[in-house]
Amino acid sequence: MKKWIVRFASLLVFNIVVLLVIGFLTPARVGWSALWAGIVLTALAIWIKPAVHGWFRSMAARSANQRTKAGEKVVEFLLAFAVAFLVWMVTVWLSGVSIGGGFVGAFWGYVLPPVILLIGWAIYDAVDDKVEAHAGALYDKASGGRATTAPAADAPRMPSPEEAAGRRELHDGLTDEQRRMLDELGKG
Repeated sequence: MKKWIVRFASLLVFNIVVLLVIGFLTPARVGWSALWAGIVLTALAIWIKPAVHGWFRSMAARSANQRTKAGEKVVEFLLAFAVAFLVWMVTVWLSGVSIGGGFVGAFWGYVLPPVILLIGWAIYDAVDDKVEAHAGALYDKASGGRATTAPAADAPRMPSPEEAAGRRELHDGLTDEQRRMLDELGKG
C-alpha cells in the first residue's frame, strides 16, 4: 500500500508541475484546475496509459516485420504520441482545463500538450527511482518511521550473482565456466 501511495503522490506532484508548464507554454488554460487535472492525469498515467499503450503496441506489432528500423522508431513515437494525446483529451474532458485561442490556438492546445507530456514522462522515468525513494523516506518520517523498506542511498548493496560473475570476468577475462574448466585441468 505504501508503495502505491508514494508512487501516486510523487507522480501527482510531478504532473501538476507539467500541467503548469503546459498552461504557461500553450493555449491550454490550466490555472487552479491543475490540482484536479493532476489527479486525473496521474490516475490515467498509472492505470490506463500502460493498458492503452500495450493495446496500441500489439496492433503495431502485426506489421513490424514490414518496417525498417527507422520506420519502427517513427511508429514507436507515433504510438507514444497517440497515447499521450488520448491521456490529454481525457484529462481535458474530466477536469477544468480548457483550450482557448480560436482555431489555431485550439490546434496548438491539443498538439503541443501531448508533446510536453511525453517530455515530462521521459524526465520522470529518468528520475522516478530517486523521487520515489525520497518520497518514501518522507512517508516513513511522517508515519513515525515504522515502515522503513527503502534502502538508504549510501548503504552498500549485495551484487546479484550475474553482477558478481561479470566483475570476476572483468578482473581476469574469464567466464565462470572457463575458470571452472581451468581449475579442472589443474587438478587432472
